[in-house]
Amino acid sequence: MLLSNAFDRFLAQRPMCVMARGVLEHLLDPAHVDRVFEAAAERGYHKELLFSALVDLFADVVLRVEPSVHAAYQKRPDDLGVSLAAVYKKLNGVEPAVSAAVVADSARRARAVIGELQAAHEPWLPGYRCRILDGNHLGATEHRIEELRTTWAAPLPGRVLVVLDPERMLATDVFLTPDGHASERSLLGDVVRVVEPRDVWVGDRNFCTLGFLFGIAGRLGFFVVRQHGSLEGELIGTRKRRGRIHTGVVSEQKVRLTDPATGRSRVWRRVTVELKAPTRDGDRELHLLTSLPAAVASARAVCELYRRRWTLETVFQEITTTLACEVPSLGYPRAALLAFCLALLTYNAVSVLKAALRAAHGPAAAGVSGYYIALEVRQAADGLSVAVPAAEWAGFATATAAALAAWLRTTATGIDLRRYRKHPRGPKKPPPPKAAYQNGGHVSTERLLRARRQPR
Repeated sequence: MLLSNAFDRFLAQRPMCVMARGVLEHLLDPAHVDRVFEAAAERGYHKELLFSALVDLFADVVLRVEPSVHAAYQKRPDDLGVSLAAVYKKLNGVEPAVSAAVVADSARRARAVIGELQAAHEPWLPGYRCRILDGNHLGATEHRIEELRTTWAAPLPGRVLVVLDPERMLATDVFLTPDGHASERSLLGDVVRVVEPRDVWVGDRNFCTLGFLFGIAGRLGFFVVRQHGSLEGELIGTRKRRGRIHTGVVSEQKVRLTDPATGRSRVWRRVTVELKAPTRDGDRELHLLTSLPAAVASARAVCELYRRRWTLETVFQEITTTLACEVPSLGYPRAALLAFCLALLTYNAVSVLKAALRAAHGPAAAGVSGYYIALEVRQAADGLSVAVPAAEWAGFATATAAALAAWLRTTATGIDLRRYRKHPRGPKKPPPPKAAYQNGGHVSTERLLRARRQPR
């Protein structure tokens, strides 16, 4: 049994908060997190301040339970046993490899729980493991660092590449650089090292480099990547029409590409969509390069795989709107990267919660909103921490994946999904024309509404 009677009232009124706290306690088990730190750190150490204690403090900021690191520290100075300056020094010195290892470890532990729940989504391509790759640069921070106070330029604390497992909706890996001006392509060599046989990597044209494509193929993986204008190959034969999709006419053609490292050539497929409407960049055609055999994925199936890559964009949106993945006051790049990685860890925890709801409620759980889950967690977290001593949560940290999954399924059965339902908006309408704006001008809203009520 994971819970004592102290949880009964919260389970009756705020069950999602208790479930979320339980999953986070499991993913952030202090002993386990410290082992991850010791395995990944090259120069860091935790003689006075354990890395797990730092992560526990920082997690409250990422969850928006606390507005800042300073506010989180104010509530636990005696627990940490070090000064606020020592906390900031530790944050600013966390190696990117450690932050990335925290995300990868959380994905492994979350995957085990979702496996016990038997609540993974249907595979995008049966028999293959799809991986979506996308990048993002962290938002500009405040100019608190001395070197930033003499410039108006926006200070960028880093760039990230994130890998998403769409079957379980888990961020499995993240690749980081503290250089905000670095190209996403500079990280692709690290990405290739995690490719496994029968992986299908889906990405936009920023990742269309010969080194990356041949690197995936060399590790017996496959790819669906939009062709970049700078990458040219030798087209073979004629383009053959393969039908229609909702965005246009689909055709395909063979293309020969040559690996600049070895001089060897491979013949792959180029799937083209003649678009009904141009893209934002004015493109009338969209070319996709893929190494998947036609017997495995038709041209239309390739287009569908590429279209669904937007799933990762929704992940970025969710961790931006519901979690503090970017903390403006954290100007030091390593601290900012750790915040982003803890947001990804928290996203993985939410994915476990959604899997538990699918296991308990079936298809009805498809419309659950991560926003309302995070909102309840923030609203009830402080009261839960006061009412239930920290020692009461110890069972979650050391629970097996099977035990945690069984408890989550049982608890999720009694949840009213209507409290967490998404409310998608309708399609956007084109904005009406506006009158010319004069700087400093204004209107009276009341007079405009009064004019609307007057009969015409």
